[in-house]
Amino acid sequence: MNGFVSALLREKGKNIYSVSQHASVRDAVQQMNEKGIGSLLVMHGAEPVGIFTERDVLTRVDDSQRDPATTSVGDVMTRDVIVIEPSMRVEEAMAIMTESRCRHLPVVEGGAVTGLISIGDVTRWASKNYESITRSYEEYITERKA
Repeated sequence: MNGFVSALLREKGKNIYSVSQHASVRDAVQQMNEKGIGSLLVMHGAEPVGIFTERDVLTRVDDSQRDPATTSVGDVMTRDVIVIEPSMRVEEAMAIMTESRCRHLPVVEGGAVTGLISIGDVTRWASKNYESITRSYEEYITERKA
C-alpha cells in the first residue's frame, strides 16, 4: 500500500467541514447529515480544538440523555485530536487509526489544516492499491509461464 497522505487527499479532495464549539449538537448533526459525513472538525479560528463525531453523539449526547438543541458541541466533542502531516505514509495513518481507535485524522501542514481523512478513505486507498499489486503479480506470473 505505497503512497502518502498527500496523494490520498489529492484523490479524495481536500474538503474540510467544520463547526464552532459553540454550535448546538442539533445544528452539527444536521450539517453532518446534509453533507453525508461522520465528523466535523471543531475549530477555533484556524486551529483545530476538537473533533465531533457520530460516536460523540451516541456516547456523550444520546447515552447521557442530553438535549441536542441545548448542548453545545464543545461540551461533548473529542478534545484530544491526533493530527498527521501530508508527508506521512498511508500505512502509518492506518496504524495510528488502529492503535488509537479513531476513525478520523485531520491533516495539518505548516500549522494549517489541509484536509481530513477517514478510515473509509484509507480502506478505499488500500483496496485500490492491493488490486493494482495483485494485477502486477498476475501479469508477471502469466508472462513467465508463456
